[in-house]
Amino acid sequence: MAERWLSIIGMGEDGLAGLSATSRDALDAAHTVFGGPRHLALAEVGTRGQAWPVPFDVAPVLALRGQAVAVLASGDPFWFGAGGSLAAHLASDEWMAYPAPSTFALAAARLGWRLEDVHCHGLHATAFESTRSSLQRGARLLCLLRDGAAVGDFARWLDGQGCGASSLWVLEALGGPRERIRSSSATGFDLDGIVAPVAVAVEVAGALGLPRSPGLPETHFAHDGQITKAPVRALTLAALAPRPGEHLWDIGAGSGSVSVEWCLAGGRATAIEQHAARVANIRTNIARFGLGKAMQVLEGLAPQALAGLAAPQAIFVGGGFNLALFAALQSLAPAGCRLVVNAVTLETESALAQLHLQHGGSLLRIDLAHSAPLGTMRGWSPVRPVVQWSTTL
Repeated sequence: MAERWLSIIGMGEDGLAGLSATSRDALDAAHTVFGGPRHLALAEVGTRGQAWPVPFDVAPVLALRGQAVAVLASGDPFWFGAGGSLAAHLASDEWMAYPAPSTFALAAARLGWRLEDVHCHGLHATAFESTRSSLQRGARLLCLLRDGAAVGDFARWLDGQGCGASSLWVLEALGGPRERIRSSSATGFDLDGIVAPVAVAVEVAGALGLPRSPGLPETHFAHDGQITKAPVRALTLAALAPRPGEHLWDIGAGSGSVSVEWCLAGGRATAIEQHAARVANIRTNIARFGLGKAMQVLEGLAPQALAGLAAPQAIFVGGGFNLALFAALQSLAPAGCRLVVNAVTLETESALAQLHLQHGGSLLRIDLAHSAPLGTMRGWSPVRPVVQWSTTL
């Protein structure tokens, strides 16, 4: 484009008084100004203002491409704001951003918290469960919430997670004349009259939280017994070597436990499972761990169910593996994709031995035993052995 037609302007609760001179110039030059009703009123743009559609959609802005347009967002437009949604559809020379202090920055400044040590969450339209991995004893969280009612719901949810003793601060309309900060605990939360925009700060007490190491106990998951056992899952995740942003295909997913732990490590996963009851368990686990944005489940059978999926960086096959599936994965997966297969049957074990001979990689036999009563004493109860083949396609 010949010039930048879109200005993305961060605005605080102090309205026009808090804008820099360059932000004011950009706002004054705009023929059309998009924003929420609150921002449009604070900016005093009159008939130039156009409220966002509900549900939120950037299409009205893009329809005015090339005209002088401004978008108003809360604080920093690129931290849980409209900035990222717009920039994804635009060339870098079409827009200019004018950020203001984010709610996170204002909250940290009010509480005296080091922002680099705080877990920040946008919970406007995201399940509270997405904070589970941050709920470590002593951790500090800053959470943006939809409205006043959501604050009480969040406090009750924290109490249900064993974090009832946590300290909460409710921060309303930070940076403006309506600013108010009140404190409570999650248990017995009874603050009322809470108004938006609102954030909640949490200093976690109570539950220990999820461990960071792989191999969560099976009791954390909904399952029907078809689940990769915790020690084997830890070895499987080590072989898969998850990295933030990478995509996993989890074939024959069972409970989806491997996908869940992959996503907790920062990745994305698609779980493929042919049994409807197990698909329901996987959906329960997605919700339980707050992974709705990172993990999806498809009911079907590989390789047919793999058609059209985003390319993976790693593939795990926990059930239904055979030579035909391996041939299909070779043709579908990009070069360098990591493959890990766990086998518990003699037929699959034989196939893995053959593939290891032909293609190399690592072949591992995992034998485990648990202590169990034996008469009046105890003995070892062996678990069915697992053969694991890991390679690079």
